[in-house]
Amino acid sequence: MKHLHSGKIRDLYQTDDGLLLMVASDRISAFDHVLEPDIPDKGAILTQMSLWWFDRLADVVPNHIAGPGPDSRSMLCKPLSMVSVECVARGYLTGSGLIDYRRDGAVSGVRLPPGLEEGSRLPEPIFTPSTKAPLGQHDEPISFERVVGDVGAETAEALRQITLAVYTRGAEIARERGIILADTKIELGRDAEGVLTLGDEVLTPDSSRFWPADGWQPGRSQPSFDKQYVRDWLLSPESGWDKDSGTPPPRLPDKVVEQTRQRYLEAYERITGVPFSG
Repeated sequence: MKHLHSGKIRDLYQTDDGLLLMVASDRISAFDHVLEPDIPDKGAILTQMSLWWFDRLADVVPNHIAGPGPDSRSMLCKPLSMVSVECVARGYLTGSGLIDYRRDGAVSGVRLPPGLEEGSRLPEPIFTPSTKAPLGQHDEPISFERVVGDVGAETAEALRQITLAVYTRGAEIARERGIILADTKIELGRDAEGVLTLGDEVLTPDSSRFWPADGWQPGRSQPSFDKQYVRDWLLSPESGWDKDSGTPPPRLPDKVVEQTRQRYLEAYERITGVPFSG
């Protein structure tokens, strides 16, 4: 197979018959840095969880899956022409959305009611797109009007509708399992017939924030089953790292690696209802 691309997490190869083999590594990234060491089993968890979700979203949006890969961390995919927009849906206020809201009362140009706090549930899910930055650079929030200017009104509206539909379906299924889907990011592209198609991964702990519903309490940082745990450790006094210093992050301690693996594993098993088998 021909190697085409390596991103922060995934490696992409072209097969002899023109399909793509997408392989999820155990690498983990935060604040636009790939961290060390790897998180054991992370690639397989992301892949198996994405495949589970693709099945349950098939009536919402077509996906790029062409068949299983040769192992648990890979999948065969149809090639897509990716849309140059990161499609984000938020049902709760946290992360960069909270920072933007505190600054100007809006997220990606969407005005929100006053008085919201960390972890607040939004009146309704919102579409908050961002730029798709190159490796090592940071995605920046953009308004819907900017998306219209970049891809046209019809495509922009389709991106918004699909993203919110994926979030809504994902939130419903997660809620049945005692988990809040706070937000999620998806990637869309056009297939050979020009149909907008769901690509990359979907509704994983890398691309989404999952909170235990019984621990939800607005006004504070929420317990989570995703890589927010790694972000929080990097920002803590224990890490000794300043993310604005221009220096690379420190190596993750063994306890952080193990706790991160456990959170990804719990997200997979609670949502799918299937024991992880590697």
